Amino acid sequence: MIKMLENILTRVAGWPKEAQAELARAAEEIEQKHAAVYKLSDEERRAVEEGLAEANRGEFVSDEDMEKFWQRNRKPQRQRT
Repeated sequence: MIKMLENILTRVAGWPKEAQAELARAAEEIEQKHAAVYKLSDEERRAVEEGLAEANRGEFVSDEDMEKFWQRNRKPQRQRT
């Protein structure tokens, strides 16, 4: 374990319960991000199931609609100097 983390963890017991809970949530998020298997939330699972059902029914977005989506949501490229 890195020294910075060891130092923080020795102080955590003195933190307010709300701050400890915040740290626990953040640690769980980091753990999930780096875990080999991503665990879907209930909301994500419902969205995946809905998308699969639409695909099974042959309901797909048109190429034109997808291009409009990407034009609205594409991040601008940073200028290289």
